[in-house]
Amino acid sequence: MKKLFYQACIELTNHRLLSRILRAFSRSKISRRLIPSFIKTYQLNEKEMGRPVSEYTHLHDLFIRTLKPGARPVDPDPKSVISPVDGAIAQAGQLEENTSFSVKGQMYTVAEMLGGQEEAARYRDGLYIILYLSPKDYHRIHSPVDGLVRKQWSLGGRSYPVNEAGLRYGRRPLSRNYRMITELQVADKHLAIVKVGAMNINTIEWTHRSTEIKKGDEIAYFSFGSTVVLLAEKGLLDPDSVADAGSIQMGARLAMKEESDR
Repeated sequence: MKKLFYQACIELTNHRLLSRILRAFSRSKISRRLIPSFIKTYQLNEKEMGRPVSEYTHLHDLFIRTLKPGARPVDPDPKSVISPVDGAIAQAGQLEENTSFSVKGQMYTVAEMLGGQEEAARYRDGLYIILYLSPKDYHRIHSPVDGLVRKQWSLGGRSYPVNEAGLRYGRRPLSRNYRMITELQVADKHLAIVKVGAMNINTIEWTHRSTEIKKGDEIAYFSFGSTVVLLAEKGLLDPDSVADAGSIQMGARLAMKEESDR
């Protein structure tokens, strides 16, 4: 029961008014009393948190926490592409001309994800990787590679839940959720980082201000959310190097670059 309530505070619900109430509660001083229970329920590692537990003012403050320097070592190999988040690798595969990929029982095209056929064409025959964050995870998003921020745009006026139930039963959740897309240029290839927000409350906060970005730099954080989808142009990632499905931490090796781009 506790997990269901805490998950609702973080991922919200399919009812707009209730979502607003939960959002307000999670940012209230009253919710501070639940912080010890939240930490115990999800077995959070207090030693890696950027501040002592006593300094978090409410539940949402804990949810968007930073970590101590060095808590997430970044793979130093210049050929590696790292996980941008703590979470689980839910799915990975190749993007052929008419590929639709499954996200927890729902099917999506690249055009739906990016908002148009022109944007999707660049990634044909490339790779996709889907990472899902649970309430226990560190919810800040970092760059998987060194690169240049080529373009950034947002889509989706109304959101649907991205928890497992919402992805399975919701009405095309990722294509309708609010999402912020950051497209990086990596040498002569491109990588799209699609950040999918929570239902009803469209809050993904962009924190990186310069055009140049280094592997491991913070890009943004989920204020309420969620899911990250990586779309890699053909020739950027070695298909055989993608990590197996399962848990992964930010900074860990997610894949390797293709030989021609190393």
